[in-house]
Amino acid sequence: MRRPWNITNLPVYSLVTFDSMMNLNMNICTYVSIVNMSPKIYSISIDYKSKTYDNLINNKNRVILQLLSNKNLNLVRSLGKKSGNNFDKYSYLKNNYLLNQDFSCFVLNEVSAFLELKNQKKIYDFKDHALFSFEIKKIKSFNCDILSFDTLIEKKLVL
Repeated sequence: MRRPWNITNLPVYSLVTFDSMMNLNMNICTYVSIVNMSPKIYSISIDYKSKTYDNLINNKNRVILQLLSNKNLNLVRSLGKKSGNNFDKYSYLKNNYLLNQDFSCFVLNEVSAFLELKNQKKIYDFKDHALFSFEIKKIKSFNCDILSFDTLIEKKLVL
């Protein structure tokens, strides 16, 4: 049997962050939860060793949470298994025409939804992750073909 935290079939997200030079980075997140309804607030747990963590600490300009669709499955290895500290994810995405140019922010093609976030706060330090909270600034939904944690397990991308 799987460990309890791997039993729930959570949606898979990608968080878009920027460094101080406004260079884009994307990761894969499953530790994401809505924690308040008015205003709507998401909590997201971020690994300290990640480029995403560095970006959130050093540049609070723009943060976008993307709800991935099953069509984004092939990006999980590049966005989640490779570190933005030594792999230029923006160049990879741009050169492979994987970014949607129709919006005023950088989002992947064929995501199920994206949420532009604001009022970022680091609210707790754990041993290997920090917990951040964000309010929703803007949301755009496209489809209900949501990529799930179970699909990552089935395709042997995790566990």
